[in-house]
Amino acid sequence: MTTLVVGATGATGRLLVKQLLAQGEKVKIIVRSVDDLSDLIKKNDQLIMTEASLLEMTDAELFEQVQGCRAVASCLGHNLTFKGMFGQPRRLVTDAVQRLCCAIEKTTAEVPVKFILMNTTGNQNTLAGEKVSSAQSIVVGLIRHLLPPHADNETAAAYLQSSFGTHQKRIEWVAVRPDSLINEESVTDYDVYASPIRSAIFDAGKTSRINVAHFISQLIINDNTWEKWKRQMPVIYNAAC
Repeated sequence: MTTLVVGATGATGRLLVKQLLAQGEKVKIIVRSVDDLSDLIKKNDQLIMTEASLLEMTDAELFEQVQGCRAVASCLGHNLTFKGMFGQPRRLVTDAVQRLCCAIEKTTAEVPVKFILMNTTGNQNTLAGEKVSSAQSIVVGLIRHLLPPHADNETAAAYLQSSFGTHQKRIEWVAVRPDSLINEESVTDYDVYASPIRSAIFDAGKTSRINVAHFISQLIINDNTWEKWKRQMPVIYNAAC
């Protein structure tokens, strides 16, 4: 079976692709430019590349991308530039998730397709009863209105929660919430919790991108890990933090 990864040229997405390929998985990616990929990855015969803008693809083209995939992982995010933060598309993540899920629902998969969304620990899972301080609620409210990418992440996760509950058999999902992202060279020990154990605003921990990629790869490959976390929004921290 095959995994489709979108956001594959991003800081975390490329690490996920690398880890999946290293474990012998077949991977499909949609990228704006294959030049952003390393030659080592591009030459891997387990990788299928499509050079395109996901939101500009037709419904039929997206259907072809998800057909036959057992998992779809979105590592999409907004570039940390003025244009990336405030320009179009402001609903990059949400629109991509919605279009991919609509395409998946048209397939003939015999088992539910795994959909993994890379999200943020700043996104409160209110349906799970998570509570934050009044101060954090005020700050997050300001961020929501001042920084469109945060609202986009919230809306994307809310779409998965509201659209694909236990009654829906075509798609199962997990929204992975790392804390403050850092770069490390290799996978280290990390902890995964159902909800944050510290304030994302006033006491943020650290999560290495390579650990996020490893956890997502395990959700894809390891059915026991998937069964533990499906339809949840797990939070991941580096173990030393």
